[in-house]
Amino acid sequence: MVEVMLEEAAPGTNQASRVHLREDLRRIRCAVLLCLLSVLVLMLFTAYLMAGNLRAPSSCAGQVTGERGSHFLKQRAVFSVTDTHSSAEKPRAHLTVKKQDFASTVGNYLPVLQWEDKRGLAFTKNNLTYSSNALVIPVSGDYYVYAQVTFRGPTDTTSRTNSVTEIITKVTDSYPEPTQLMTGTKTLSENGNNWFQPIYLGAVVSLEVGDKLMVNVSDIKLVDYTKEHKTFFGAFLL
Repeated sequence: MVEVMLEEAAPGTNQASRVHLREDLRRIRCAVLLCLLSVLVLMLFTAYLMAGNLRAPSSCAGQVTGERGSHFLKQRAVFSVTDTHSSAEKPRAHLTVKKQDFASTVGNYLPVLQWEDKRGLAFTKNNLTYSSNALVIPVSGDYYVYAQVTFRGPTDTTSRTNSVTEIITKVTDSYPEPTQLMTGTKTLSENGNNWFQPIYLGAVVSLEVGDKLMVNVSDIKLVDYTKEHKTFFGAFLL
C-alpha cells in the first residue's frame, strides 16, 4: 500500500522526499505493532491475575477452616488435660467407722464420732486432713459433704430409745458456737434387739479455710462399727 502511494506520487516529487516518506511510514508501522504487542501482553497478564483471584478465596477459606479446626482440637485437648489435672489435685477425704473408745462432745452438743482415716477404704488427700475427730478444710470453696451412720439395736434390754439422730456440724474460728449443717432423725419402731437403722446426709456446703467438720450422734453406743461401708464420713471440693 505504501509502495502504491509512492508510485502514484506527483512526477515532480524528488527522490529524497520519497525516501523520507518511506522511513516515516516504517516507523509508524513499528510503533503500531509495538502498541498491539503491549496490549496483548497486558491482557494476558490481567487474565492470569483474575484466574488467580478466583482460586484464592476457596483456598483461603479451606486454610482458615483447617486452622480453626486445628485450634479447636488443641484447645479441647488442653482443656481436658487441665480439667483432669485440677480434679486430681482437689482436696477430698473419706473416713470410715472404727470402735469408739469414749464419747467426745463439743460444747453442749451430742457426742462426736471418731473415724479411721488411713486403713481400708479410708483416705485423706490434697491437704484435706483429719485431726481431733474432725475434717479440716484447706481451701475455701464449695464442698460436697456427706455422712452415713448406721445404728443398731441396743446391746442390753435397759437401754431403750425411741429415735436416733445424726448431725454434721461445722466448727469455725470466726463463730464461737458450732453450726449444724445437716441433721437427720428417725423414729424406731422395733421392739427387739436386732434392729438396724441407717441415716444418710449429704449436701453442697460453702466452706472457708480452717473450718472443721464433724459428726454428732444421739447415742454413740448404738453406732454400728462392725463394717466400714455401714458408717462413713467424707467431703470433696467441687
